Amino acid sequence: MKILVLNCGSSSIKYQLFNMVDESVLASGKIEKIGMDDAILTYETSNNKLKKILEIHDHNAGIKVVLNLLINQEIGVITDYQEIEAVGHRIVHGGENFGKSVVITTEVENAIRDCADLAPLHNTAHLLGIDAIKEVLPQTPPQVAVFDTAFHQTITKKVYLYPIPLEMYNKYKVRKYGFHGTSHAYVSDKAAQLLKSDIKDLKIISCHIGNGCSVTAIMNGISIDTSMGMTPLEGLMMGTRSGDIDPAAVLYIMNKEELSNKEVNIMLNKKSGLIGISGISSDMREIEDGLLKHNESATLAFEMYEYRIRKYIGAYTAAMNGIDVLIFTAGVGENSPILRKKICESLTYLGVEIDNDVNDKFSKEERIISTKESRVKVLVIPTNEELVIARDTLSLITN
Repeated sequence: MKILVLNCGSSSIKYQLFNMVDESVLASGKIEKIGMDDAILTYETSNNKLKKILEIHDHNAGIKVVLNLLINQEIGVITDYQEIEAVGHRIVHGGENFGKSVVITTEVENAIRDCADLAPLHNTAHLLGIDAIKEVLPQTPPQVAVFDTAFHQTITKKVYLYPIPLEMYNKYKVRKYGFHGTSHAYVSDKAAQLLKSDIKDLKIISCHIGNGCSVTAIMNGISIDTSMGMTPLEGLMMGTRSGDIDPAAVLYIMNKEELSNKEVNIMLNKKSGLIGISGISSDMREIEDGLLKHNESATLAFEMYEYRIRKYIGAYTAAMNGIDVLIFTAGVGENSPILRKKICESLTYLGVEIDNDVNDKFSKEERIISTKESRVKVLVIPTNEELVIARDTLSLITN
C-alpha cells in the first residue's frame, strides 16, 4: 500500500510517498514560495534529485506538480495516481476536538476550520491541501488528519489552564494545547524500544529542538506537560520566536513603539529568539560558528537558548518527581553536540553523565550518548513525524 503524506503550510508543501509494505520512502520533497513566480520545487527518490524554479500560484497547482512527478516516466515512482491509496495530512491544531487521528469527513474539516483562529496560518493551509487532493486526484482516496495537539490531550486541567479569569476558557477555550505531539510520541516510543523497557515504567523528558522548540514531560507513556501553549509561541526561546515573556513587557513595548497587534505578533514570532538576540541568524549552525569565533551577541544568544532548555528540563523533572530518560530530537537536538554537552554538563545533580566521544560523533541513527554509570539515560533519536502520519493513516483506513 502506498500512502502520500502532506504537510501544507501557508506558502509551502512538504511531501513524502511511503510504501507501507516496508515503510520505505519512495519519493520526498517540498515546494516553497507558493503563490509566487519563483516557487522552489525539490524532489528526491533513491535514484534522482531534482530542484526547479517554477510558477506555482496555489496549493492545487503545487499538488498537481508533485503528482505529475510521481508518475513521470523517467523519474517517477508509480505508474498511476490510483496507486496512492490514502493521503495523510499533518494538522497543527485540533483544539479540544481531537485526541487521536481521524479519517477526514465534512465534520472533521469544519472542526479544523473552527480551530483556525488558534493557528490561522497553519490550519487554513491544511484545509487547502485537503481540498486540493479532492480536486486534483480523479478518484479521491481516503484522507486522514493527524494532529500535533492530539498527544497532549492527556494533560490535566490544573496544568493546561492559565491563571486568568476562568470565563476566558469557558468562552474562548484559552488554554495550553501543546504542539510537536507526533514527534514527542514517536521518539518516546523509540526510546523505550531502544532501552528494552516498558514506556509505562519510564519518566521521559523529550526535547524537540529545531527552528521551533518544545519540551514535553512524558510519564507512564502519556504527556503530562509541555512547553508550548495555546499557540507555538509559548515556552522555549526558538529560532525566531521569543518563547516565555512577561505579558506586561509586550504591552509596554506596544505603547512605547506604537505597535499594532499585527506588528507585535510579527516581532514575537519572526524577529525574536536567536535572530533577535544575535542579530546574525535564526540558524543554530551560524550561531555556533559565531560562538566559536567569540562573537559576543552569538554567545549571548546561545547561552540564553541553552539555559531556557535546561530550566524546563529541571521543571519537568520536578513535575514527575524524577527522570529516567532525556531525549534530544529534531534539527538542532539531533545535530548539535555542543548544545547537548552544555545542557548535560549542568544536569549532573540528576546523575546525568554523557560520553563525550559518542556525543561528538555524527550519526543519523538513534543512539545512547550517556555513560553506563549515568543514572539518567540520554538519547539522541531522529524524529520521523511523517512516518507516524503514514502509520496512523494506514491503521485508520485498514480498520
